[in-house]
Amino acid sequence: MRKRWSITFILASLILTMASVPGSAGPDKIAFPTKYKDDVLYATVDRYDNKQYRELYGTADAVKAVRDGKPIPSGTVLTLVQYKAQVDAAGNPLKDANGRFMKGDLVGVTVMEKRTGWGTEYPDDIRNGEWEYSAFTADLKFNDKANYKACFQCHKPHAKQDYVISLARLAGQAPGAAVAMKAGPGDVGIAGFAFGPAKLTIGPGQYVTWTNGDDSPHQVTLAASQERSAVLLKGQSHTQAFAAPGVYEYACGLHPGMKGSVEVK
Repeated sequence: MRKRWSITFILASLILTMASVPGSAGPDKIAFPTKYKDDVLYATVDRYDNKQYRELYGTADAVKAVRDGKPIPSGTVLTLVQYKAQVDAAGNPLKDANGRFMKGDLVGVTVMEKRTGWGTEYPDDIRNGEWEYSAFTADLKFNDKANYKACFQCHKPHAKQDYVISLARLAGQAPGAAVAMKAGPGDVGIAGFAFGPAKLTIGPGQYVTWTNGDDSPHQVTLAASQERSAVLLKGQSHTQAFAAPGVYEYACGLHPGMKGSVEVK
């Protein structure tokens, strides 16, 4: 009788414990969005750094809410579809009549989904509010080898825009006009997912100004201090002074493969 009571007590305890954890999410909890093409295609991106063409889809309720100036609602699904860019014999991406990459083979699909109560199981240093991430391979199967922690780490600095790096595109507010790049001694242009010049030399106390000419957002992040600029949309700039002599390595906080340095001497 005591054994039966013990088993009943344990089962009841487990049920109560599970009921008290509303945020039990995880990448495997996100189902592949089979009808993502019925959602709103709110952005396309040419990735020069890895020769990819990308499409971003958002559920209609989310797009409407953001464009009405409201918070991103629970139930939002944002889908990033990655394709190889078509390339010529030399490996250079082919472009259409509008100068954009041409879509090739599917690489994979990444999804971020927001649900009330999600995220409570993550420590504060990586938690992205109520968002969860998942990834799928080219054959649309769950990718159990993806680095999901990296998703949280990448989006974590963007808490002020609900962790959505493409929020300006989602809101329909991303600038589209061509950007005239400055060519002063302290100017760095961002174009084609690269900093130019990648190496810059200035004197103590002088300023460096980065200007984003890409359709994609970028963010200047100093390697040593991890000090970050705001997310720079197309046409936006970030200016910073460097007082002490030395070499300051930096990268794009959104695309770590983009690197540069400022030498102060």
